[in-house]
Amino acid sequence: MPSVLILGASSDIGAAIAKKFASEKFDVQLAARNTEQLTPLQSDIRIRYGTYCTLHKFDVLDFAGHRTFYESLNPRPEITICVVGYMNDNEKVISDLSETLKTIHTNYTGPVSILNVVAADYAAKQKGTIVGISSVAGERGRQSNYIYGSAKAGFTAFLSGLRNKLFHDKVHVMTVLPGFVYTRMTEHLQLPALLTAKPSDVANAIFDGTRKKKNIIYVKWFWRWIMLIITAVPEFVFKKKKL
Repeated sequence: MPSVLILGASSDIGAAIAKKFASEKFDVQLAARNTEQLTPLQSDIRIRYGTYCTLHKFDVLDFAGHRTFYESLNPRPEITICVVGYMNDNEKVISDLSETLKTIHTNYTGPVSILNVVAADYAAKQKGTIVGISSVAGERGRQSNYIYGSAKAGFTAFLSGLRNKLFHDKVHVMTVLPGFVYTRMTEHLQLPALLTAKPSDVANAIFDGTRKKKNIIYVKWFWRWIMLIITAVPEFVFKKKKL
């Protein structure tokens, strides 16, 4: 069976992606800092879908251990999906350097580090798929989350460049921009129902996108047009807005 590696599998979106790919008869490799937390998900996948599911300890902030982690996987996955993300209150992120660095490293530096390792392996094999979950927050900086948004903007640009670099190596790179999603990370926010997706929506969109080899996907189609409007607002007007 083909296999998929999910980095950040303890998240709500990670769990939904794991179940979706397992239902499509993929073997699943679940990677996260706390593998004990993943045991119920592993059991559910094995029983419900009858596919092979393994747990792997992975810390996105342990840059030095990324290569060892990836090389320990057996088999190496055909698809790697990076679901890693971290978001805290913007004022705390601004005022607390440790939170500033955690936000930047979790959303950008760490994913870049591990995906560079994966990319080198896929390029050598001339096959593979890399999926990175970024955010519409990276499309334009806003006062309400500009540290998080800037990290995601960097990750989006990284995925774009990686897609360009790996095209001739027959490796597919897909960027996912979900918009609002109901998860534990956003449960403290009042999200507009019409604009908010469920983790299962994200999982279905990713699976469909990998099959169709899409480059960039918005989970809810209208986010593409919302962000087009937001990015088109002139800076002298935009800077006066409280967003």
